[in-house]
Amino acid sequence: MGPIRRLLVGLLVLALFGLFLVWRIDSPRVERFRSAAIDKVVPSFDWAMAPITGMANLISDFQSYSQLAAQNQDLRRELQQMKAWKEAALQLEQENAKLLGLNNVSLDPELTYVTGVVITDSGSPFRQSVLVNVGARDGIVDGWPTMDGIGLVGRIAGVGQETSRVMLLTDTSSRIPVTIQPSGQKAILAGDNTLNPPLDFLENADLIRPGDRVVSSGDGGVFPADLLVGQVALGVDQRLRVRLAADYQRLEFLRVLRAPPHEVIADPGGLLTPGTGFIGPAPLNALERADG
Repeated sequence: MGPIRRLLVGLLVLALFGLFLVWRIDSPRVERFRSAAIDKVVPSFDWAMAPITGMANLISDFQSYSQLAAQNQDLRRELQQMKAWKEAALQLEQENAKLLGLNNVSLDPELTYVTGVVITDSGSPFRQSVLVNVGARDGIVDGWPTMDGIGLVGRIAGVGQETSRVMLLTDTSSRIPVTIQPSGQKAILAGDNTLNPPLDFLENADLIRPGDRVVSSGDGGVFPADLLVGQVALGVDQRLRVRLAADYQRLEFLRVLRAPPHEVIADPGGLLTPGTGFIGPAPLNALERADG
């Protein structure tokens, strides 16, 4: 090691030792000296801290940008959903207008109803039915139709004193005559334990289109006419089925329609003359008696 190098190392050690002593001395004069030294040295390091400060600001701005981008994506997604809901609302408005026009019919004024609460679901893989808390004490009669306020649900298939069993349209034992509008085609809605029962015994399937309205026909006195059942839909098995209007997933209240029995006409009417049994001229002997 050369003399100059040894001299420099000694001076450095001496300076560090002096700095150590100054920093260790607890006196007002030394404290003022330390404060002055810090004020002189620390501000001069701003240029060294500038890259770090800039990097921190850049990271903060990037995080803010990421948050804004995520919020923008959420807003775009919500806007897309709102557009879809708007389209669905417009379609429902148009459908509602059509249904209001189709429902402009005059129903039987005697077709009143009793509202019952669904107390249990007694359905099974082989039977689709529910129990309501109205029965014989409320005047319920076996065979009366039930609705959920929108569409036909089924009919009373068992009456107790305080409860009644409702056989749903989806039950395999359910068979009701229906009319498809606007074609006026007649068919039988046959339950098959699915929420979209098929249409059987169609007169002309070519005249029926998905979306056609299905109502009860009133044939056979099973149900009153013009009760909404649902809409025609094409099943995955390519069979014409009915998308039921009633909400089978949330059956809470049912309306039991008081359907008065149809009057049976026993009188043959005026087609036959009283006491003769046929239409036409009177028997010859009657005319002869008149001449005589």
